[in-house]
Amino acid sequence: MGNYIKTYMRSVENALENENTDWQALKREHLVQIEFIQHERLIHLMVTIMCCLLLFIGLCVFFISGITPFLIVDGLLLILVFCYLIYYFYIENSTQKLYRLYNRICAKAEPQNQTVSDIMTLKELT
Repeated sequence: MGNYIKTYMRSVENALENENTDWQALKREHLVQIEFIQHERLIHLMVTIMCCLLLFIGLCVFFISGITPFLIVDGLLLILVFCYLIYYFYIENSTQKLYRLYNRICAKAEPQNQTVSDIMTLKELT
């Protein structure tokens, strides 16, 4: 998914540089892509929360019972949770970048819309 997002964002950046782009079609397509990424983000959030719950339960069982194999399982779950958190962080940041790209597309598609144009002049969005 990471390569897909990077490739898609590069293609949108290229389309934004091309003045012959159909802005309305790009805007519609971009909204669809944002929905896909948001769905992916939601699924990974649920999986991350489930892994955190399993880790918590495993730690509770280990501390209550003292059974060593639970500590090994907890170690593996800790690694899994860490990896999921890194990936979720990446997807979340990518989604925020897609929102900023959407604002740029709107500014190109609707230059008369002062609200979008004003938003795009803020330095933190460029």
